[in-house]
Amino acid sequence: MTAPGSLYVVATPIGNLEDMTLRAIRVLKEVHLIAAEDTRQTRKLLSAYHIHTPLTSLHEHNEQRKGESLVGRMEAGDSVAYVSDAGTPGISDPGYRLIRAAIARQIQVIPIPGASAVIAALSGSGLPMDRFFFCGFLPAKATRRRQMLASLAEVEATLVFYESPVRLAGALEDMATCLGDRPVAICRELTKAFEEIARGTVTDMIRRLSGQTVKGEVTLIVGGGRKRMEPVADEEILERIGTLHRERKLSRRDRIERVAREMGISRKRVYGLAVRADDGD
Repeated sequence: MTAPGSLYVVATPIGNLEDMTLRAIRVLKEVHLIAAEDTRQTRKLLSAYHIHTPLTSLHEHNEQRKGESLVGRMEAGDSVAYVSDAGTPGISDPGYRLIRAAIARQIQVIPIPGASAVIAALSGSGLPMDRFFFCGFLPAKATRRRQMLASLAEVEATLVFYESPVRLAGALEDMATCLGDRPVAICRELTKAFEEIARGTVTDMIRRLSGQTVKGEVTLIVGGGRKRMEPVADEEILERIGTLHRERKLSRRDRIERVAREMGISRKRVYGLAVRADDGD
């Protein structure tokens, strides 16, 4: 009986081709077949490293059907490498179904580590890296985006998002409302010629990007929430309510919800103080 082949999950550069590892190059040369999210993109990489292994496509639209075919080849003894357009397969990219199918059929899955936009952005952000929560892409629609952000308000780990440059300004505005004015790092075009990491608070970045056109792929690092260890004085709550009232066109309800989230206190308490503040205007 023929011994089954293996599935190699190979990370590839996120921009700079020099970030290809020696092990990844060797594996891509030695396997019987490379499955790629976008064969046109992968051919550029293979050409740069003189890799002539046969290539086939496996993307989100054909992953289930094509995955079965690839698993069949591995069961027959072939070794297959899977690569996405950039970075580590399966992280906001196809690959998960293929990996699960291989595991279900007792095929060895071998990760070949390398570039990852998540890790690269964290390492340059200046924000805590001991715990982080990767959230993938934010929803495109504002309502769903705000719902997702609100659900993350109490997560204490550093938050990591992918975001489209055209939606970045809207995402920051929603973060200011749902998460508060936290530290943030906007990591753009990592490893490429126009790499940029902008650091500051959410409101700093909103002001900085006002009227600008953002280009390139964006990874957004946001400071996590913090638990309060000491009681919050009424005066501190009233001061924050007043600041939001002066700086932002938020309804009383939105001000109450935001202050309650930021300070880790009950909405009922904030409501009572907000009514008092509004009555005193």
